Amino acid sequence: MSKNTMSPHTRAPRPSSQRGIALFVVIIFVMLSMLLALWAARTSLFNELVVGNDADYQRAFEAAQALLQDAELDIRGENADGSACTGSNDICRTTTPDKIPLEAQEVTQLLATLTTQPTLCRNGLCAKRNGKQDFWNDDTTLADMTAVGARYGQYTGAGKGDHSNPILAEASSNAGGWYWIEVLPYYDSQGAGLVVGGPNNLLPLTPTPNVVYRITALAHGRKPNTMVLLQQTYARNKSKLDLIH
Repeated sequence: MSKNTMSPHTRAPRPSSQRGIALFVVIIFVMLSMLLALWAARTSLFNELVVGNDADYQRAFEAAQALLQDAELDIRGENADGSACTGSNDICRTTTPDKIPLEAQEVTQLLATLTTQPTLCRNGLCAKRNGKQDFWNDDTTLADMTAVGARYGQYTGAGKGDHSNPILAEASSNAGGWYWIEVLPYYDSQGAGLVVGGPNNLLPLTPTPNVVYRITALAHGRKPNTMVLLQQTYARNKSKLDLIH
């Protein structure tokens, strides 16, 4: 009867412990890869949000600039090419009750009318606001002001049917843009004019009539939290020929 014996050079197989370690390493690499992919996705989303917000702000800024220019045309009674404004109804304020004043008497009549309004404004024209000037920071006051503001092209006919900026085409009560023109009486009893570059360099201001206009333009972006507000002071100076006469 034979007896099985193990050769002295043969070793019994040992359980392999490397398989568990390899699996653990693979799991770690998979988790790291998932974290890297998640980080890349979040970074990409954040960059898209930043770019989108910046683009929306730039679009609103351009709309506010266009509203300022439209208000200047409204004040001068001109078309965009400098020709005299012609139109009907709201265009060129042909039939609107409130018009840009051309004579001192018209200034007095206009301001007397505007001061009777709850907002001191009507048809985009305003008397000087009382109290806090930043009405755009109060939702209730802003809603009242937009109801009496002027839309782009409303009184000039500019861009009718051809709005390159979609914000200017908005017509809903809480979207788009508006401008307001404050009619401010100007008195310069000493003839000092405006200082430009120093006290010895004066720029005389000779408005006709004696008013300056403060234009406020506000534009909402396409995103809920985007709003741009621009202000400028505008004066229609008399020409040299008018000064000679």
